[in-house]
Amino acid sequence: MSALFAFLNSWAGVGATLGELLQYGWRFVKNLFLPRAVLAARVLAAESQLALCQERLERQGVRRHRFSDGFRWLWVLLAGWWSDWPRYVRLMQPATVKRWHEWGFRLFWRGKSSRPPGRPAISLQLRVLIRQMSRENRLWGAERIRDTIALLGFPKLDVETVRKYMVGGGTFRQRSSTWLSFLRNHLQVSWAMDFFTVTTVGFGRLYVLVVLEHGRRRVVHWAITAHPTLTWVIQQLREATAFGLQPHHQFRDNDRIYGLGVAGFLKSCQIGEVRTAYGCPWQNPFVERFVGSVRREVLDHVIVLNEAHLERMLKEYIEEFYHTDRPHQGLEGQVPEPTPRPTQPPSNVRAIPVLGGLHHRYVAVAA
Repeated sequence: MSALFAFLNSWAGVGATLGELLQYGWRFVKNLFLPRAVLAARVLAAESQLALCQERLERQGVRRHRFSDGFRWLWVLLAGWWSDWPRYVRLMQPATVKRWHEWGFRLFWRGKSSRPPGRPAISLQLRVLIRQMSRENRLWGAERIRDTIALLGFPKLDVETVRKYMVGGGTFRQRSSTWLSFLRNHLQVSWAMDFFTVTTVGFGRLYVLVVLEHGRRRVVHWAITAHPTLTWVIQQLREATAFGLQPHHQFRDNDRIYGLGVAGFLKSCQIGEVRTAYGCPWQNPFVERFVGSVRREVLDHVIVLNEAHLERMLKEYIEEFYHTDRPHQGLEGQVPEPTPRPTQPPSNVRAIPVLGGLHHRYVAVAA
């Protein structure tokens, strides 16, 4: 509130100065049309009264007078075009007027160079869209918003530019690429599988198996059960590799439920098995990243009632958002299942809520 009052006071001062200068200008214009005798009489009357006032002030010990900004600007302008102005200075020294001129010169150049440095501002439509996305999707960072905007057909922005206009700012996470450099050699021919658990409202435990394709980060298969067994896991792998759609390599951890049966099944399907080291989930990063995304973007914000409730939420998240509208950093801002995108920025953007508004899809619509 104090900043608002200071802003209003500064503009009030500027308005008063301009009003005073306009009054001086109006008096000057009126004097141009007065007869010379009348004008000389008025000047004589003003000089006599001014001399009397100055004498009284000196008797009272007042050496410095208080001049308004409008008065200062008037004498700065007079000193600029009237060569004989020092002879008519009475209340101040000519050096004072020159100092005022330097003060006005500094204000003039400060105004000319007032554009803030840095990147040029983006369009108002993009700024509004960035704020809308950051406000509607509290879990999204600057990179996610940048990639989502690029998918809509806008030019790809700088991350710092997006973070500047976000509500609350963005987040920065530094990632390690040591193991990723090894996995990139097998991205297009490898899958990963992993379990994660979900606690229900009644403190029950559900197990979710996820099979993820490395190349496009696409969820090939997922299933939920309250009682996982080796037979159930093998059946899920059969469904994931139906019709000959199988990888060359299958990454997995050393969960006890896999036993020797999973290794035998993969060998019978001529799929190479790649096990991560014990206690090293970071060696299977893509599926671990997916599980983390599910938790951060869905499970941390809802209370799961039962298996049917969890299945409905995961299906909506994976099929209606993750595969089609969630940009991935590892895919250079693309989605696992790309669709044709507009080549020109749209005139209007429509938000479609997902999972009750926890996330949103953005589509270009006609104006």
